[in-house]
Amino acid sequence: MKKVVNAPERVVEEMLRGMELAHSELIRLIPEHNVVVRADAPVQNKVALVSGGGSGHEPTHGGYVGPGMLDAACAGPVFTSPNPEQMLEATKAVDGGAGVFYVVKNYTGDVLNFEMTGELAEVEEIQTDYVVINDDVAVEDSTYTSGRRGIAGTVFVHKICGAAADDGKDLAGIKELAERVNSNVRSMGMALTSCVPPVSGEPIFEIGDDEMEIGMGIHGEPGTERKKIEPADSMVDELLQRALGDDVDFTQGDVAVMVNGLGGTPLMELYVAYAHVADVLKREGVNVYRMAYVGEYMTSLEMAGFSVTLLKLDEEMKGYLEEPCDVAAGRPF
Repeated sequence: MKKVVNAPERVVEEMLRGMELAHSELIRLIPEHNVVVRADAPVQNKVALVSGGGSGHEPTHGGYVGPGMLDAACAGPVFTSPNPEQMLEATKAVDGGAGVFYVVKNYTGDVLNFEMTGELAEVEEIQTDYVVINDDVAVEDSTYTSGRRGIAGTVFVHKICGAAADDGKDLAGIKELAERVNSNVRSMGMALTSCVPPVSGEPIFEIGDDEMEIGMGIHGEPGTERKKIEPADSMVDELLQRALGDDVDFTQGDVAVMVNGLGGTPLMELYVAYAHVADVLKREGVNVYRMAYVGEYMTSLEMAGFSVTLLKLDEEMKGYLEEPCDVAAGRPF
């Protein structure tokens, strides 16, 4: 294993410290809890958005903390949910009196811990609510989940609901909007390689040099099919066949499109993939809204592979998608 780390067991803490030092005008760290919050938190009379999950998916989650997106992010160990104590500290740090909304990817540990945190927050007289994101159309149930997994489509929820919260929408309105985005977003991914968590120093699964896995999860959960590597266009065809074939009609209205790298795929290859994504969507009568989002939005350490996300937009979503944000991940939108 070759990694730029000091002690593997301290990698999350040192990563977060580096984030704070690099982006101190945007974020501050609660180091004893591995929580990143907006530098100006709490923002009074604004619904605060909190997300989080296992580390290893950067820039998700801490990279999206800042004006226009999240108010706080909780970082668990690599591929492991943060605990309710962390989540409660994040909740208290960003509560500005209008309530706190949790954006939760559909993994069993994340869901249980955020639900427990909501109960603890009630004791602190903080009103909370949440949405569980389940955009991955690859499988219905898998390791770590009941129902579909939450993957890169979560970032659209961060962006749209973060802008809505900054715009003054109340807690009930944020929940309705988050559920509306979730019901209209679909993702599908694939992997060419495994990844190596720093603590174990071992690949989380084995895959042949000439193989790829369709529908692989961001923690290495099994997908739908393992087969010989195909050209990029064939990979895209398989992912879009599932995404377009689900229960959302993407031919009606405008669609936001994301091609997301999993950590080890060069930007060159992501644009190769998007070229065919654009061709297929045009052929299928899907109108791409404004521009596509191509890059690393939700990774899996150094896994080679990518996912494609489609979000059917309404006018309100468009407005919030276009609002500026200022986060450590740069200008992701």
